Amino acid sequence: MGVHERIPMSGPDISEEDIAAVVAVLRSGRLALGPETEAFEAALADYVGVPHAVAVSSGTAALHLLTAALGLGPGDEVLVPSFTFVSCANAILYTGARPVFVDIEADTFNLDPADLEAKVTPRTKAILAVDVFGHPAEWDELLAVAARHDLAVIDDACEAIGATYRGARIGSLGDAAAFGFYPNKQMTTGEGGMIVTRSERLARRCRGLRNQGRGEMGAWLSHERMGFNYRIDELSAALGRSQLARIDTLLAKRDRAAAMYDDRLRGVEAARVPVSRPHVRKSHFVYAVTLAEGLTRDPVMKALSERGIPTRAYFEPLHEQPYLRERLGPGPRLPVTEALARRTLALPFHGNLTRAQVNEVVTNLAAVIGGT
Repeated sequence: MGVHERIPMSGPDISEEDIAAVVAVLRSGRLALGPETEAFEAALADYVGVPHAVAVSSGTAALHLLTAALGLGPGDEVLVPSFTFVSCANAILYTGARPVFVDIEADTFNLDPADLEAKVTPRTKAILAVDVFGHPAEWDELLAVAARHDLAVIDDACEAIGATYRGARIGSLGDAAAFGFYPNKQMTTGEGGMIVTRSERLARRCRGLRNQGRGEMGAWLSHERMGFNYRIDELSAALGRSQLARIDTLLAKRDRAAAMYDDRLRGVEAARVPVSRPHVRKSHFVYAVTLAEGLTRDPVMKALSERGIPTRAYFEPLHEQPYLRERLGPGPRLPVTEALARRTLALPFHGNLTRAQVNEVVTNLAAVIGGT
């Protein structure tokens, strides 16, 4: 068995209860638009502490529905970090609006509130904030900027299920939030996502848009507006509900894996470990280290791969993506994003990592970049 198999980059944590939940749906014969979806929505809304949740087919679908439901369109600008997954920019572009990229804080990788405010123009209509790697953004400052300029706020919480900011559960801040449940996330539905919001109007609009624009009380083939097929299936919803029932255990296992890395990396001065500010509870999505100045990630990743250690580049800045440069033209320099992106890489990470696996990863990393 190769090292790649012994130390997978990521992986879902599936229990016998999860399997039983999916099998029960298969036996029921009801595979779509059924009670599991409604139960999953109710459970996640209760967990986050908001009245409304809308289950959808992916985190990207959740972001797209929110940009559409907020009425964004051509001529509008949306402020978004460049250091994030490409779905954030795409969800804005789908509506015809324009993403405006914002620089990040050097320690958390989240939106820099000062640069955020500096990028506001008369065309700015919304902020799409991201809780990068499961560390909450500085929500007090972001919401203050939004209030001063009358901006809608979407929270991309796809990496942050279970995180808190000053005691408030991530997903309960801003106008609405999006969660994603891809297999590398803290909990999974295979593919799937969820919108959560305090706004009945937004929830109702998203519920209709996910189902080809049908009104909630409309006839089967009666459509109020153009919509999308962004429904979640009953098997995915059942898996999600089962996973959510043990979310505290899933998060604790990832906390333990992150703590093992923190401890083992203390002697590796050329790799900065992830931060966690005192007023947040971080939900560990990936374990990303930042290399010391003078090192770049690509040769380090290549050397680790040759030693059998998988890593991932998190993230490639969006403002440097070729298709976005073609669409939007060259944007302003984002010096923090550009510097950190070239020195940040994610190590193998999931809740079932063993101490021996962590030791093997860090021993090889230290051999490549220096340290003990």
